[in-house]
Amino acid sequence: MDTRQVAVQVVTLFLVLLVGVYANRKNIITGEMTKKLSDLLINVTMPLLIITSFNQDFDREKLYNAGLVFVGSFGVHLLSVLIAQLAFIRSPDRAKGVLKFSAVFSNCGFMGYPVLESIYGEIGIFYGSIFVIPFYMFSLTYGIMVFTGVSGRDTLKNLKKVLLHPGLVSVAVGMILFLFSIKLPGPICKAASMAGSVTSPLAMIIVGSVLARQDFREMLKGFPVYILGFIRLIAIPLIVWGILHLIPLHADIKAVLVILSAMPVAANAVIFAEQYGGDSGLASRCVGITTLFSIITIPLVLLLLG
Repeated sequence: MDTRQVAVQVVTLFLVLLVGVYANRKNIITGEMTKKLSDLLINVTMPLLIITSFNQDFDREKLYNAGLVFVGSFGVHLLSVLIAQLAFIRSPDRAKGVLKFSAVFSNCGFMGYPVLESIYGEIGIFYGSIFVIPFYMFSLTYGIMVFTGVSGRDTLKNLKKVLLHPGLVSVAVGMILFLFSIKLPGPICKAASMAGSVTSPLAMIIVGSVLARQDFREMLKGFPVYILGFIRLIAIPLIVWGILHLIPLHADIKAVLVILSAMPVAANAVIFAEQYGGDSGLASRCVGITTLFSIITIPLVLLLLG
């Protein structure tokens, strides 16, 4: 993997993000419109992008690699949970849930897919869609638990939401197409591919619109946010790489796991904080500052890792 290529792609995505900032500043994209665009992305364009990435002939090696990505993602999230529990054990109660959630969950969808697609094409989306399965499983169980303290049977009820999430439904549909080498009819495949192709720029425009609504000076306040940023953007991907370096895996599989673990805080940290009584202002700052710094840290981490 050419690190310079990664840097160029990250800068390109950042420029698209600035389009979202500009559109919000000019009141072209409002807060309500941002939510609607997010719904469009999550429920329509991203599922279509995932399905078309599976629209290929069955290959045992790809299936095996997909299994490795799933296991790797599960391990990355378990590791992140452990780090978050240790790092923020003494944090104030209202901030603790936000900081733990932010440390564990990366923006592997909104920002991860565009980065992977720009580097690896459809196979990057193929592996990325497998990575997000544990993400959904952990976010709707552990993610809720860190805010509410509820665990056990009540948390397991949220697994129904996981199974019905558009991202996972599209993975299931795509996996059926892949396993049985079912090819979508030409016009349908082309239409789905065309609609799905807007996912990457749309995702970055949405992120830019969200950032534009935050006060920049306010976003930079608070020492815990910088600790969180270091853990989320540098410590976790470096530890992930260090562990993977000891395991004989294909270089591209390692790269996918490291890249997605190096993404900034997941955008739904704000949504969870608002819904479950966390500090939504702190969550917004965590998302904003890690997204801003990730423009530097993503290429830097990959450069350091070679």
